[in-house]
Amino acid sequence: MYRYAAFVLFLAFGSVFQLSHGIEVNVKDKAGKLCLYANLMVNFSVSYEVAGNKSATVEFELPSNSTTDGSECDDRSSTLKLNFGEHSWSVNFTINGETYQADYITFSYNLSDATVFPNSVLNDTLAVTVKPHITDVAKDTCYSCKSKDMIEDISVNQTLWNVLIQAFVSNGSKSENISSCAADLPTTPVAPTTHTTSTTTAAPVTNATSPAPPTTTAPTPTLPTPSTGKYIINSDDNSTACLLATFGLRIGFKQAEKYQEMNLEPNTTTVSGSCGVNSSELVLVSNSMTIMFTFTNDTKKFRLHALNITGKTSSGVVFSEANTNLSLWEAAISSSYMCNKEQNYTITSLLTLYTFDLQVQPFGVKKGVFSTAEECFLDSDLSFLVPIAVGVALSFLIILVLISYLIGRRKSRTGYQSV
Repeated sequence: MYRYAAFVLFLAFGSVFQLSHGIEVNVKDKAGKLCLYANLMVNFSVSYEVAGNKSATVEFELPSNSTTDGSECDDRSSTLKLNFGEHSWSVNFTINGETYQADYITFSYNLSDATVFPNSVLNDTLAVTVKPHITDVAKDTCYSCKSKDMIEDISVNQTLWNVLIQAFVSNGSKSENISSCAADLPTTPVAPTTHTTSTTTAAPVTNATSPAPPTTTAPTPTLPTPSTGKYIINSDDNSTACLLATFGLRIGFKQAEKYQEMNLEPNTTTVSGSCGVNSSELVLVSNSMTIMFTFTNDTKKFRLHALNITGKTSSGVVFSEANTNLSLWEAAISSSYMCNKEQNYTITSLLTLYTFDLQVQPFGVKKGVFSTAEECFLDSDLSFLVPIAVGVALSFLIILVLISYLIGRRKSRTGYQSV
């Protein structure tokens, strides 16, 4: 919104930010055994607002002296959190059967830090949540990616390289097994095409032919109404709720010519996210999909601004769709948004979102309960007037056409009689 005069600043951070040559992290569990290992490099490019309605962009690396406060492990999920100054970078991992994956990366940065963001007109702490490309890593295996992997967002680009991670370490020692990213794999050369000639004897042709059996297409089973889940994000000190959401959720997606639908199952969904002054995130991870909701506000109203969905079909096909320019579920900051009726939204040309019994409040939560709700039009008392208004309008139209017909016929009859 303010990028028309963007310029680039390259900062040498001196003693505050040492340019890193990679950071190696060993996270231990409560028993003191290694449970998560990481050795990686991360580069950030952040655009922010400066005076004169202009923007500036700074680039810096994740410092090698970052601390690991907030990193933790258990049997089902692990978190790698690296803190530097007033900023942090974290990756959340979950395990699914015999494989694990990185569900999302959250980068939190404080614009009041003048050393990093000089001349910023904002003093807010912002957070961006993105989906990394670390999936289907076998247990007791390290994920490796020496190639640069850029993950882009609206105002923040993150580049990862020289990555070596094992999110679930067993027996307290890092595995020697390596799973390399696709960019590191050698390109297989295409074998030259050879042409050979051979003599074949045609099979005898018979006149008797059997008709091919008709092809039948199995009807797509109708999904039941998705169960309603309740999702809560607490503040940093875990003392109070800062984001509330309840809804039943279904997604529909198209691959090639095939359309499929999937319900989000609350009982198998893990919840995470963060709350900020101007931006809040809700991340839901189930066995079949990962959904990231990003809410923003303009100090008066909030809205769902971005949606990122990654999933896997029952046949193992992976899909990923995102829209970072939405304006849905809008309500006043001091209120919640509610829509009990089923709603559907076209997120992209390939992705549709269906909601049931929806109520969300990503800002201004007090005492852990929803504030007064602003209802969607379908729930409002005025919604029943729409079909009535349409019926009245059609009635007037029919009457108008009938009157025009009678007047026209009368004039034609009068003209005939006067001849």
